[in-house]
Amino acid sequence: MSFGEPNNPYGQPQGQGQQPGYGYPQQAPQGVPPQGYGYPAAPPVSPYGGGYPGAVMEMPGGVKAARVMLWIMGGINLIGGVGAIALSFTFTSELEKQGALSGDEETFANLGQGIMIGAGVISLIFAVLGMVLAAKFKSGGNGVRIGAIVWASFAVLFSLFSLPLGIVSLVLGIMIIVFSAKSDGSAWFNRNKQQY
Repeated sequence: MSFGEPNNPYGQPQGQGQQPGYGYPQQAPQGVPPQGYGYPAAPPVSPYGGGYPGAVMEMPGGVKAARVMLWIMGGINLIGGVGAIALSFTFTSELEKQGALSGDEETFANLGQGIMIGAGVISLIFAVLGMVLAAKFKSGGNGVRIGAIVWASFAVLFSLFSLPLGIVSLVLGIMIIVFSAKSDGSAWFNRNKQQY
């Protein structure tokens, strides 16, 4: 069996090149990238526009909402931290005004003041961390998204201990986790960094 015979249905007739578009893809000419079957591949397209290099993506609505919620919760924690520290000093001074405290009462008062100051400092650190994460939402990468999810997870955990007063923090924390973990949030934080 010869592939050069004119009556062979599997062979190429002698003296004729293969017609373009039929059979297996041929080797591309030099300088042209090889193409597979079908149409050439389209450039990657982002779900938020800006699929072409140099185009600017717009922050998705859910990511914007998560950023605003981070600012709000950071502000609430900031106010709570300052309030806890101020309240600890006010409480101790009120106890001292009422009269001399026994040794056990004074130890208990100092312990209570120390716990309130410690809680206030932790709340202040937590607030600053939340605000830093919110500020980095525009330009931050996947680490900012993961940091926001972890931050909101701790906020949800701590708000469970303060229910029913912590219901606002609980709801906002859950919403931050959901909006940051959604596919549009992931696409925003994993976008091409050369846009800025």
